[in-house]
Amino acid sequence: MTDETRPEIRIERRDLSLWIWIDRAERRNAINPAVIAGIQSAVQTAMTDRDLRAIVLTGAGDKAFCAGADLSKGTDIFQAMPDEPTTDFGRLARSVKSLGIPLVGRINGDCVAGGMGLMALCDLAIAADTARFGLPEVKVGVFPMQVLVMLRSMMHSRHINELCLTGKLIPAARALEMGIVNEVVPYGELDGRVKKVLEQLQASSPAAVRRGKQAIFTMEMMAFHEALAFAEAQIAIASKSGDAAEGLAAFNEKRRPRWVEREGSK
Repeated sequence: MTDETRPEIRIERRDLSLWIWIDRAERRNAINPAVIAGIQSAVQTAMTDRDLRAIVLTGAGDKAFCAGADLSKGTDIFQAMPDEPTTDFGRLARSVKSLGIPLVGRINGDCVAGGMGLMALCDLAIAADTARFGLPEVKVGVFPMQVLVMLRSMMHSRHINELCLTGKLIPAARALEMGIVNEVVPYGELDGRVKKVLEQLQASSPAAVRRGKQAIFTMEMMAFHEALAFAEAQIAIASKSGDAAEGLAAFNEKRRPRWVEREGSK
């Protein structure tokens, strides 16, 4: 198989998780239309698999998670098609926000520009200590417009300004301080830590995770009183689920719960 015919995305089912690799190590896993389409296709497939409990998104090799858009053919990668009001990245972001299971970023190396956007789509992000982070778009005369949509809810505006306006790269330890990632571990411990996180996610109620993810997304767009009223209604509904009954029974019987609901069951 030649570089021209090899798929840009590699997908593997591991137990109850779906792993997605951006498989362009020779291009530092840079984004092109095929990469976005491949991730989009995998996400859409995951939405119909009721047994899946998480998705892991990562990059091939040990140098880069994703170096952003592949600029070898110019800046057209940033543009929507003339007859489409949305970009391919925007459509992927909308799909991910509808995903009922957690998306975990395995940040195996440098995460910059559009790679920061992919990382920000993840619900959790575990980074190798060798990774660097940044938004260097200003250095090529553009600005991380779409990435900002995701980052503004996870980072302080001062930190966003620092990265966007200077274009500098920061080490993983600084990214952790800024709240960009959840954890930073030595590269050799990255897979072990991701495995542990997946085990923790699989121990959680699928119904509670599904409803909770949607609640988090919805509340982000609400004022305090609206969010509180929404939460009051949601807790009443969630407490009537089959998983809630099983969770309470398992707690009282001092055993592990046997979850009865899966994505799409309600």
